[in-house]
Formats: sequence, structure tokens, C-alpha cells
Amino acid sequence: MSVSYNFGKQAEALVVDFLKQAAYEILETNWRFSHLEVDIIAKKDDFIVFVEVKARHRKNSAFDEIISIKKQKNIISAAEKFLEINDLENELRFDVAFVFKQNNKLTIDYIENAFYGMIE
Repeated sequence: MSVSYNFGKQAEALVVDFLKQAAYEILETNWRFSHLEVDIIAKKDDFIVFVEVKARHRKNSAFDEIISIKKQKNIISAAEKFLEINDLENELRFDVAFVFKQNNKLTIDYIENAFYGMIE
């Protein structure tokens, strides 16, 4: 496996632990439907939370360069499918977890409601 793949998996595991410590229930990791994927799907209170994890070696990337509009639309479409398949009517939230590696230490910047989606 490549170094970046391993770093990405390490980042996702770190975010799962972070969410569990914050009392989130992890429903799925790396959930796929066709070409769509969501890194982490969790539940907290009445919300189903769709989390995109981005692992970076530096902290100066702009949000819209990392989470493109196309990527946001794909996550929203995946969320719609997940709710449909699981017959859920919870409120949704789209979060992003940025994991940065600096001096061999991983840190998380977690953004709740990072973007909004309209599910029709």
C-alpha cells in the first residue's frame, strides 16, 4: 500500500476515535453506493452525520480546493441513497474532518455543518 493510502486510513481511524469520544455512534465507515462514497456515517442525537475526512501534510489548503462542489454533490447524493436504503428520516449534517501531520503528530480540525445539502 502507498504511504498516502496508509496516511488516509490512519486519519480516518483517528477521526472515528475522535467521534466516539464525542458520543457519536458510528454507523458506517467507507460506505459505498455505486461510484459514491462517504468516509464516515455517524449518528448523534437526532442527526445522521456524513463526515468527509481529508488528510494533509500542511494546513494551508483552501476549503473549496479540498472539498469541491462536485465532491459535495456526490456526498449529498450518497446521503440521499443511504437514507433511502435504510428508511431513515433523520436530520442531516455534513461535516469535514481535516487531519494534518506536522512533526509526526496528527491533529484534527473538525468542522460541523461544513456545507449544506438539499435532499429532495
